[in-house]
Parts: sequence; structure tokens; C-alpha cells
Amino acid sequence: MSRRGPRSPRFDASDPLLDAPVSAQLDLHRLTGQEVESVVRGFLETQQRRGRGSVVRIITGKGRNSADGPVLLPRVRTLLKGALARYVADWRLGDDGGSFVVKLRSV
Repeated sequence: MSRRGPRSPRFDASDPLLDAPVSAQLDLHRLTGQEVESVVRGFLETQQRRGRGSVVRIITGKGRNSADGPVLLPRVRTLLKGALARYVADWRLGDDGGSFVVKLRSV
């Protein structure tokens, strides 16, 4: 009789959202925190009109060149959770750590 030890958990690193084709991207480098909301809102509105349910990328950078640390990355995260959530079906931090992959709402 053979005894099996505990099985190692399976790890699946695939994420359908991160693997989805990106239809458009917005690069926010060189913008200030005050400019971000209107620029991202305009981008999401435009992309939603062009293709509801599409996937877009918003590039913030990691904030390495900001004197006080990241500004754009946490600002966009807050917007996706709050003020701009009506455009967003789902979102993830990109694999690069300096962008967001966003699936737009279908309705």
C-alpha cells in the first residue's frame, strides 16, 4: 500500500483580462495628478463609444522619477474604483507594474 503525501497546490498565473488583446492605450507620463481624471475620463468615454466591452491599457509608470513617490498609479487606481467605475467592468494592474488593463462595460 503506497501512501501519498500532500499534493502541492496548482498555480495558474493566467488571467483572462491580462491576456486579452488591447484595443487602445493611453500613456499618462508627464501629466500631473490634477490632469489625470479628465484625460482618463475622456479616453474611457471615447473607447466605450468605439467598442463596448473592449480592453484598453492605461500607462501610468511606476513613479520612480517622482520625488515623493508614485502619483499617477495610485490616482488612477482610485479613479477606476470610484469616480470612473461606471465605465469599467473589470481592471487589473498590468504585469509591468506601471499600467492598468481595463475592460470597459458592455452596457
